[in-house]
Amino acid sequence: MSWYDEAVFYHIYPLGLTGAPKQNSYGEPEHRMKQLVPWIEHIRNAGFNALYIGPLFESVGHGYETTDYRKLDSRLGTNDDLKDFVSKCHESGIRVIFDGVFNHTGRDFFAFRDIKKKREASAYKDWYCNVNFSGNNEYNDGFSYDNWGGYNLLVKLNQKNPEVTEYICDVIKFWVDEFDVDGIRLDAADVLDFDFMKKLRQTANTVKPDFWLMGEVIHGDYSKWVNGETLHSVTNYALHKALYSAHNDHNYFEIAHTVKRLYEMGGNKPDGLRLYNFVDNHDVERIYTKLDNKSHFFPVHILMYTLPGVPSVYYGSEFGIEGKKEQFSDDSLRPALSLSELDASENPYISFVSALGRIRTDAPVLSYGDYNQLYLTNRQYAFSRNCNGMQAIVTVNNDCNAASFTVPAACGEYKGMLSGQIVSANNGNLTVNIPADSGDIWLCTGIRADAVPVVQSVSEKKTTEVCKADSCEKTASKKSVSDTEEKKAASVSEENGCETVCCDKPYEEMTVSELQEGILAKMKKNGPVTDQMKKDVYDNIWKDSLLNWIKSF
Repeated sequence: MSWYDEAVFYHIYPLGLTGAPKQNSYGEPEHRMKQLVPWIEHIRNAGFNALYIGPLFESVGHGYETTDYRKLDSRLGTNDDLKDFVSKCHESGIRVIFDGVFNHTGRDFFAFRDIKKKREASAYKDWYCNVNFSGNNEYNDGFSYDNWGGYNLLVKLNQKNPEVTEYICDVIKFWVDEFDVDGIRLDAADVLDFDFMKKLRQTANTVKPDFWLMGEVIHGDYSKWVNGETLHSVTNYALHKALYSAHNDHNYFEIAHTVKRLYEMGGNKPDGLRLYNFVDNHDVERIYTKLDNKSHFFPVHILMYTLPGVPSVYYGSEFGIEGKKEQFSDDSLRPALSLSELDASENPYISFVSALGRIRTDAPVLSYGDYNQLYLTNRQYAFSRNCNGMQAIVTVNNDCNAASFTVPAACGEYKGMLSGQIVSANNGNLTVNIPADSGDIWLCTGIRADAVPVVQSVSEKKTTEVCKADSCEKTASKKSVSDTEEKKAASVSEENGCETVCCDKPYEEMTVSELQEGILAKMKKNGPVTDQMKKDVYDNIWKDSLLNWIKSF
């Protein structure tokens, strides 16, 4: 087992987060890395144990036109600033990986400057692809060359040149020696030469135990990149697309089909393809913006944290911030943020994401368990993760109405780690009730269940709902309900056939028995209450769990 097998990643684009200028003047260092130090505590408290940060090194503008691989971008500070930041992350138990932009360089990189100066006589003329001294370009260099993405600003390195490979491998060794970095995310890995990546993997295997290589790959057979010779992981763009579009379309079949295909791609083994799962990043719109129904933020993240792979959250998205892609600019996806202006106490999303991080960390079965689909409709989906006699069952519901369904179960009793409910299986089957636009992670109660604090049910959050025959429209406020609303007592009218329960008493002041009766009264309002449902309520004698349960209606 390696550290990255149990990693929960936070992703920072530092030039954006710190509000650095869009263009580098190459002047005196501005120590913006120090602005990121307070984020370390936030990252740890929000349930993350790993950080992907980058690009970091000297560049012209957005960071991916590197001009010096051995020097922190002067807009961010000095190498000592970066060394200090990584050290503080390690002290907090957070691993750090850098962005490795090795497919291309900027035009101010020393090798390219030498070609401009010496032309055919340059010792570096073969460091780039297809340098043609009979051509020209918009910069009037008097020669042409291959670039990345059609941008001559990004000059494509010749990765088949042994000198280039040796240089980049030395850069990796330098990053480990100088900054103690734990891994690298390879930019544009889907266009990197495979022999080049094999050399990087050989270097990774020697520079540091469990040094991790993760590559940016948009589509294709991920197993071509993820194997014992090239990379440990790649970005899971296939699941990224499925997670938001399946919720917008109320079509869980898309997610289930994607997961099945990826799982088969890895040989139907939990460690076959340990992909880097995400719902947004510095190149795509924020998940909160992409979702038609903002309440789907909750089941989307439950799935990202529990499906096979390594979960990652992009900075700010844990607060549910917006970010829409603009024509010719990604600035809105990479904003400057201040922790002091992001009020976690009034935000339902950060508490939810933090809870998922704690659950993930305290339940190794979610990192190492196999994957088995248990239940699937357009609007409900359930699967299990199993490992060494442990089981987690994950259930999600994208409908604007609550759903009840039954799934096969290997244990006798489960605890809902988000709702706090204790539910018993009957004859190998588990029946669960999932609120609208929500989900839960059910663990056998013997799996360190009490080590993970429960959080408020997502359906408690303030919503406005319109249900239609074929679709649901729901918008969720970013702020939690007011204290008055939150403490409003359970009240069920007589004309609905249910008794009034503690109509003027806040939930927090109720006894266990009063909470149990309040839950049953609310259940009656929604339909017949079976003996098993009554048993589930009366068997639950934990007040915190009952508080969360009654607030879920």
